[in-house]
Amino acid sequence: MSATEIYGRASPDFEDKLAETEALLRRAGREFQPLTQASSLGAEDMVITHLLHATGTPASVFVLETGKLHPESLALIDQIESRYGLRPELFYPQPDAGEAFEQTHGTEAMYQSIELRKACCGIRKMEPLARALAGKKAWLTGLRREQSQARAEVGFIEADGPERHKINPLARWTTGDVWHFIGREAIPYNALHDQFFPSIGCAPCTRAVTLGEDFRSGRWWWESESAKECGLHVQGASSLIPLKEVSA
Repeated sequence: MSATEIYGRASPDFEDKLAETEALLRRAGREFQPLTQASSLGAEDMVITHLLHATGTPASVFVLETGKLHPESLALIDQIESRYGLRPELFYPQPDAGEAFEQTHGTEAMYQSIELRKACCGIRKMEPLARALAGKKAWLTGLRREQSQARAEVGFIEADGPERHKINPLARWTTGDVWHFIGREAIPYNALHDQFFPSIGCAPCTRAVTLGEDFRSGRWWWESESAKECGLHVQGASSLIPLKEVSA
């Protein structure tokens, strides 16, 4: 069975959530320019790319090409261009930085300690992210409150430094909502989702999950639950804009 068949169960108020998300994207397009989407090429991000196109929201899309992504993830780049006439911009680690790290610490350094794993994320994700966000007023992510305890209070619009905001259009969506919409709109998605990879990152740090396991249990599975973030979405206390303001 495909992921859409397994998970595609919309919540009773899905249409309200969809209208809420579309309104937020249109607002972001008006008020937060230049605007960009950070796409991991996962299910949520494919939904956001689709909705940017559907709502006519002006925004660029970028992918952090860490050098460790699955081939199935990279295959989506051509599909995005074919479907939406938009080719995501790829941001790579600094030349030779990843190789130098592996020469010093080995190819499996991420399994040796949290510090080394986060250092790898810093080279392959955090530094390229800083370049991708340079000069942007806001960025869109696929964060959802249901994804993990660490994300349970994610806001629709969050302060991300003094002059930039992070916008999470799917904050209230459930997994069922995401897959219902993907199936309904025939949105292209990562083939690994059909192989029980609900959360997909770099290949060495991602595995399939089994029935009953947590959504993010396939990410950095050798670490404690509290450590399971790469740093992209771990800032200090954010300034949240209430839902009633977002929907206006």
